[in-house]
Amino acid sequence: MLQLHVQDETSRLRAVVLGTAESNGPTPKPEEAYDPKSLEHIKAGTYPIEADMVPEMNAFEAVLKKYGVTVFRPQLISDYNQIFTRDIGFVIDNIFIKSNILPDRERELDAIQYVIDQIQPAQVVRPPEEVHIEGGDVMLWENYIFVGTYKGSDYKDYITARTNMQGVEYLRKLFPNKIVKEFDLVKSKIEARDNALHLDCCFQPVGKDKAIIYKRGFREEADYLFLEQLFGIDNLFHIKRKEMYHMYSNVFSIAPDVVVSERKFHRLNKWLRKNGFTVEEIPYAEIAKQEGLLRCSTLPLIRES
Repeated sequence: MLQLHVQDETSRLRAVVLGTAESNGPTPKPEEAYDPKSLEHIKAGTYPIEADMVPEMNAFEAVLKKYGVTVFRPQLISDYNQIFTRDIGFVIDNIFIKSNILPDRERELDAIQYVIDQIQPAQVVRPPEEVHIEGGDVMLWENYIFVGTYKGSDYKDYITARTNMQGVEYLRKLFPNKIVKEFDLVKSKIEARDNALHLDCCFQPVGKDKAIIYKRGFREEADYLFLEQLFGIDNLFHIKRKEMYHMYSNVFSIAPDVVVSERKFHRLNKWLRKNGFTVEEIPYAEIAKQEGLLRCSTLPLIRES
């Protein structure tokens, strides 16, 4: 059985589910796009193809294995996008929480059922239907559970709003000993440069005391200021609008001092190295066209405490 253990974003990783770009299916039609960035590339004729994405994910898997991580991959569903496993479930402490994802994506959970079968049944939960939470909106830091949400009254009109306030309350009940802090994110259906699809599109901790952040991803300045105070301004790497669009905050930590990053993130990678991190650079720019990057493609199961 898998002994689930995830209490933060950066401790040494031991087991993870990494998505797959194999048998990814044809380019979606514009009306099938889940987010504005995918739509932009569909319309421009630059939507990524399987032949370009599979090598990117293989490069990611090679880095994970280099550090001794056990890597699970989803079972293949033909002609189906299975890249972003972070959306479909997440682990807090020793509990695996299945996401209530967009109904079209339910089969992605079925494809990792063989992994879920290796977890004690009592440690697997599924929130009630009205509760929406996706893993990209959930981040663990010390005794906090940070949750990205959207508080607008037009929540149901936004396909880019993935976690609701019922999701926040659900986590409060499930983890009464933790501080659940929600952040109201900026959403856009039409402009990817102004759409924080998930919390990890505008914020992510790295190492033991640092974080990458995009100030304008938060609808309330108070939410940004809370993080500035918690981490200290000198420990924050502030990204620009274009860098947010390219997913600069969506890197992935294998250990407190090891970060996997996109090779073109020159400004970020230089800052990480200057702060003592080993940066494993890989190509991931094609996958980024679907408004997701390295953290989005992973579902950590075990990190050392």
